[in-house]
Amino acid sequence: MADERFAITRCTAEDFYQILETREEFWDGRDMRHLFHPFLLHQFGNSAFVIRDGGQVVAYLFGLLSQTEPVAYAHAIAVRPSARRHKLGQKLYEHFTAFAGTHGCTHIKAITSPDNLRSIAFHRSIGMGLLGEPNADGIPVVRGYARRDVDHVVFCKAL
Repeated sequence: MADERFAITRCTAEDFYQILETREEFWDGRDMRHLFHPFLLHQFGNSAFVIRDGGQVVAYLFGLLSQTEPVAYAHAIAVRPSARRHKLGQKLYEHFTAFAGTHGCTHIKAITSPDNLRSIAFHRSIGMGLLGEPNADGIPVVRGYARRDVDHVVFCKAL
């Protein structure tokens, strides 16, 4: 179990901008700016969660609840390298899953690129299945799920 100092709270505007300013730290230097938009806080703030250590956000999950089907979607989840190995990602997913269940969701989904092997391993470790057909590397992918003619790994788990 994660250290009790890592409590989950709703993301505030201050948290969001701290994450935005330090986002590359969470993503090992990769530029993932396309994942962040203030609507995640303004319109979906009730499903945006953070874990702080002191005043610093060390992990977050921005989620959305589908308006067309009983599905919760984990849009972005990340843990600072200095806070990894505390099972914070798993803790955030457990919290988001419980939140989704109380809002009538029957499934949870997320996506990543086929080359993000750490994300694939993490999502498999928390019991998420992979949809689609195996690519040349044997990883199930769905073509066109997030961008035309691009393969993505689509995770799904029944609640």
